[in-house]
Amino acid sequence: MTATREAVERVAREHLPGDVADTWIALLRPAARLKHALPGEPVVGQLGGLPTLDQTAVWPTWTDEGPLTFVASIKCESLVSMGLDIALPQDGALAFFYFDGQYDDAQSLVIFEEPETLKGSRVLYIPADASAIPRPCPAGIEAYPRADLSAEMVATYPNFEHPALIEAFRLPGEDLRSFLAHPVNDDAFMETLGELDIGPVHQVGGYAHPVQGPVEYEVALATLGGKIARKHPRLEQEARKWKLLVQIDSDERVKMMWGDVGMLYWMMQPRDLMARAFEAASFTWQCS
Repeated sequence: MTATREAVERVAREHLPGDVADTWIALLRPAARLKHALPGEPVVGQLGGLPTLDQTAVWPTWTDEGPLTFVASIKCESLVSMGLDIALPQDGALAFFYFDGQYDDAQSLVIFEEPETLKGSRVLYIPADASAIPRPCPAGIEAYPRADLSAEMVATYPNFEHPALIEAFRLPGEDLRSFLAHPVNDDAFMETLGELDIGPVHQVGGYAHPVQGPVEYEVALATLGGKIARKHPRLEQEARKWKLLVQIDSDERVKMMWGDVGMLYWMMQPRDLMARAFEAASFTWQCS
């Protein structure tokens, strides 16, 4: 099965009281699930292979560390018509790069706790009218095997630690144990929802699928310099500003493995996405 809105709503109606289901369903956000394209399916992007970049573009590099590896790209025009709630460009493409450890045998890691290392991730916008050509990898890194991607619409939902779910259902002053007993956090409900998500979970927009805690808090912590208490009000305020742009899961078919079956997340604030300020994108990754 697939996590279509109809399927997700049906699970909610089966497991939650009526008024609770109404509130929970109102939190759902649309996303484009990226999957390996079958013959004849429209191609909306690619995993691995060589990126198609403007001839004048400089290959993304982490200064003093080395070149980033191309991970994926998406065709914006193919996705904007799908009804996402993030403001992708009307045309052109987005390319995603990450310092994956090939160049230095994993000596330097890109981690949110050390914000200066986020230079090891990058989002590039390639305008539709650019004189773009496939670019070979710099010396020291190899391209991942290429896979074309198609897309389908899915409904995504916040997990128990996400600010949206907490705001909707957690009572003021309620302790965590009591909140975890709420029907929206029930194990059977979560497990049934999980059965709708067949990995790998590559995705554009919607709520991120965290492997650990909410990724919004991680990019918020990095934005605030990496030194602020987890329960500080500023951290939650900052976390609410960030939305998922793209997540790329571990994927054996293209030999992508992020740590221990982890996932990469590129995040943006809506105002920066509207302004096409992709240099303002942030990044984090998680693994089990």
